[in-house]
Amino acid sequence: MTVEHFDVVIIGAGLTGIGAACHLKMHCPGRRALILEGRETIGGTWDLFRYPGVRSDSDMYTLGYSFRPWRQAKAIADGGAILDYVRDTARAYGVDRWIRFGHRAVRANWSAAARLWTIEATRAEATRTEATRSGERVQFSCNFLFGCSGYYNYADGYMPDYAGAGDFAGSLIHPQHWPPGLDGAGKRIIVIGSGATAVTLVPALAQTAHSVTMLQRSPSYVVSLPSEDVIANGLRKRLPAPLAHRLARWKNVLLGIYFYSEARRRPDRARARIAELAQKALGTDYDVGTHFNPRYNPWDQRLCLVPDNNLFETLRSGKAQMVTDEIDRFTEHGIRLRSGVELPADIVVSATGLRMQFLGGMELCVDGVPVDPARTMTYRGMMLSEVPNFAIAFGYINASWTLKADLTCAYVCRLLNFMKRRNYAVCMPRRDTRVIERPLLDFSSGYVRRSIDGFPRQGTRKPWQVYQNYLFDLLSIRFGLLRDGTLAFSRGAFSRAASSAAPERCDVRETHADRVEDGADKSVQGNGGRVGDAARLARPARADTAALG
Repeated sequence: MTVEHFDVVIIGAGLTGIGAACHLKMHCPGRRALILEGRETIGGTWDLFRYPGVRSDSDMYTLGYSFRPWRQAKAIADGGAILDYVRDTARAYGVDRWIRFGHRAVRANWSAAARLWTIEATRAEATRTEATRSGERVQFSCNFLFGCSGYYNYADGYMPDYAGAGDFAGSLIHPQHWPPGLDGAGKRIIVIGSGATAVTLVPALAQTAHSVTMLQRSPSYVVSLPSEDVIANGLRKRLPAPLAHRLARWKNVLLGIYFYSEARRRPDRARARIAELAQKALGTDYDVGTHFNPRYNPWDQRLCLVPDNNLFETLRSGKAQMVTDEIDRFTEHGIRLRSGVELPADIVVSATGLRMQFLGGMELCVDGVPVDPARTMTYRGMMLSEVPNFAIAFGYINASWTLKADLTCAYVCRLLNFMKRRNYAVCMPRRDTRVIERPLLDFSSGYVRRSIDGFPRQGTRKPWQVYQNYLFDLLSIRFGLLRDGTLAFSRGAFSRAASSAAPERCDVRETHADRVEDGADKSVQGNGGRVGDAARLARPARADTAALG
């Protein structure tokens, strides 16, 4: 079997994978890169999700790329507009030519002797040529592997085992796989759930349905923002697009951090304010205490965003109703609740969340030994302890995903350029066994609790701690030193003995030139920042690390 070799292989051609490819194209020119995409088109989430009303739940100035201005009036954008944005970006930067569609990465093995990854991918039938039609799997090799496939299972959403579901005479569907051509006009529809998908579906379905009921076991916090950002649109009219985008992005970043911090510091005050806004939007007679008063504090789970009060207006107009109760069982004609009430339905949409899945289900191995993600620890939220030449883009859960993904991509480019300059072949975060571990995400959402035990852990101190804070990560990731005493480099292979032994004490003081080189790769600064200045202010480090290479 012929094995094609690349400098970098990116897994996934969605929002994150395309962003990673563009960063490589801009900041690592000349690198040979490949994108493996299991589906037949660009877009990831934004192509997969086809349910009515699908849209962003973050503003596009922060969900969009730092290097690609968002030029449309709507900041809370429709799914189709986001998909166009991702595809246009891929074409504009020429990275669409890097993609192998219909190639689902199923296994990646690092060889210490060869100092490279070998990736096995299954080929979809439509992509097989006559020459390869007899073989289902193909292989690629690379020096550096970059996982950009998100964190959920594309094949299956979470569908509870509903009692009596087989008795239901209507259609029971999950929004992750919306049936093409499904017509809800004139139908009685129940949407089960209280999260982002449910609050998106209800206003969209209510436009043509006979009736829509949003059935929730427990409420979520729901806040409304204008779909158009007046300040950002004003800036776009008066300033060059890149500058307007940058200012709007920073405005929204800082506002988001402020409101998140205030909600965490004063949860009772935040709860009361959110309820007050909901009451104002729904009218004084609406039972906000029952339907919009969660059991948990704000940001223990992600807040639901709705544009222009559309959910509240739909409920207030009577086009939809909210029911807070538990399901007893499905019946032939609908759903019977624990209270004894039966809700009639022709269509039931189980908007009950995602199934989280690490690396899209790809098996990761080092020298043929499978890596158990739950036994690794994340370094800077993007690399795994004791796994060489590997990074994963994992965005924020309390802000736009792309903010952290952009920082990760810039860091990977900076790391690759540094290794090339210094002739390093391998880099790897060395696990400090003294660091206490904890779950990767401190979130109480059901989809997190169901799956988080299969994900890497985080530590209780840097560089192993995940902060969910863009400003902190900006300083740490973009301006921090690469040689920080934890990330080890080698011109040869890391020995297994060194990996398992206690790290040697060695002096890693850096010269002024080294600090500038480590922390000031101006090709990946972005936002007009002066990375060199930040590097010059950094104190020389002395830390435990393996004396390798």
